[in-house]
Amino acid sequence: AAGGRGGEPERPYELVVLGASGFTGQFVVEEVARAAAGGELRGPLRWAVAGRSREKLQAVLERAAQRLGKAALGAEVGVLLCDVGDAASLAAVARQTRLVLNCVGPYRFFGEPVVEACVENGASCIDISGEPQFLEGMYLKYNEKAAGKGVYIIGSCGFDSIPADMGVLYTRDKLKGTLTAVESFLMVKSGPEGSCIHDGTWKSAVYGLADQDNLRKLRKKIGYAPVPVVGAKLKRRGLVFYNQEFKQYSIPFMGSDVSVVKRSQRYLHTELKETPVQYGAYVNIGGLGSVIKLMFAGIFFLLLVKFSFGRKLLTKYPEFFSAGRFTKKGPTQKQMDGTSFTMTFFGEGYSEGQDPQNGKPNVKICTEVKGPEPGYVATPIAMVQAAVSLLEDTDCLPKHGGVYSPGAAFSKTRLIDRLNKRGVEFSVISKPEV
Repeated sequence: AAGGRGGEPERPYELVVLGASGFTGQFVVEEVARAAAGGELRGPLRWAVAGRSREKLQAVLERAAQRLGKAALGAEVGVLLCDVGDAASLAAVARQTRLVLNCVGPYRFFGEPVVEACVENGASCIDISGEPQFLEGMYLKYNEKAAGKGVYIIGSCGFDSIPADMGVLYTRDKLKGTLTAVESFLMVKSGPEGSCIHDGTWKSAVYGLADQDNLRKLRKKIGYAPVPVVGAKLKRRGLVFYNQEFKQYSIPFMGSDVSVVKRSQRYLHTELKETPVQYGAYVNIGGLGSVIKLMFAGIFFLLLVKFSFGRKLLTKYPEFFSAGRFTKKGPTQKQMDGTSFTMTFFGEGYSEGQDPQNGKPNVKICTEVKGPEPGYVATPIAMVQAAVSLLEDTDCLPKHGGVYSPGAAFSKTRLIDRLNKRGVEFSVISKPEV
C-alpha cells in the first residue's frame, strides 16, 4: 500500500475503525487484526481504533488479541479518541488515515458527520449501512466533493449489500452471453441455539420504515436517469408466495439490496456502457405457520411505526415486538457459530449472438453466495475485505473518487476472490442451457 498521494506527507494510518467498541465494531476490529496478521497484504498494515472511551477501546483490542490467540495486539495499533458529536475530533481522525471504517449507526443519525469529515480531510470511508435514505442522501450531498478530493465513500459494505451486489456481478460474469435479470433468495439457517440480531439494526429498521416518504422525495431531488429495461421485463412477485424451488414460502427482502444493486447497475450502464441487469430480492421464511406469525408481526409493526409513541415503544422493547428476533444484548457466540446464510441467484439472459432487445431469454444460470452468520461474522468479513480491496487494488477502482455502491466501486477489483478466501463463498450451481 503506497503512502502519500500527490506529494502529501504519508498519513500515520492506512485504516481506522471508528466506533470500534460498539457491538458490531468489536467484530470488525477482530477481523482487521486477522487481516493484518494474515500476510495477505503487501506490507504491514498500519491501523488504529477510534471511539469515545480509551478503556473500552483497549478492552476491545485485548478481546481481539485473545480471540486470535495472541498475547496482545501490541503497540502497533493506535488508539484515537473522538466523538461523532464533535466535528473537530472527527477531522483529526480523518487527517491521520487513508481510510475510515465507520461502524457508528444508525447512520441516519450519526453517519453524515463522519462522511463530511472524511471528504473534507481527504480520507476514504466505508460503512455497513443498510439504510437507503442515508446512502443516497450522501450521494446527493457529497458525490462531487468526494470526486474533487479523490476519495471513495462506499456505503452498504456489510451483509447489506455486498453478497447481493457482488453476487449479481458474479452471476453476470459467469453467464456466457448477456445477463438481463436476476432474482435472489436468502435463507438464514440457525442451529439449536437459534439466532438473533442486535437492537441497533432494529432501530435502523424502525426509523427507516417510518420515513419512506422522505426517501421518495430524496430520489426525486437526485433525479436519477431511468435505467433502461433490457431483455424480458422481470415481474415483481407478491407479498407472500410459495416457492417451488425451495418448497417454502418467500417474501420480498426488506433490506437495502434492491436499491443498492440498482445504483450499481445504473453506474455500470451509464459510465461503462454495460448492459443493466434487473433485480428482485426475496427471503425464504418457511411454512405456513411462519407466514401467519410474520403477517401479524408485520401489521402490528406498520401500525406502530407511523406514530412517535409507537416508535418509542418499538425501540424500547425490541425483544417483545420482534418475537425475540432482536435483542439489546445481541446474539451469543454459540448462536453466531450455529448460524449461516445462503443466497441463491437465478439469472436469465441471452446467449452470445442473440439480441437481448428481441425475443425471449434463452439461457439461465444459478449461482450462490454462502457464508457464516450474516450480522456479526459475514458483515465484518465483507467490510474488511472491501477495505483491503480499496487499499490494495487501487488501479482497479473507478478513475474518480465519489460516493459509490459496492458493485460500482469494486466490480473490477479482486474483492470476490478475497471474500472466497475468507469464507464468504461465490459459486456456480448450474448452467442449464434452455
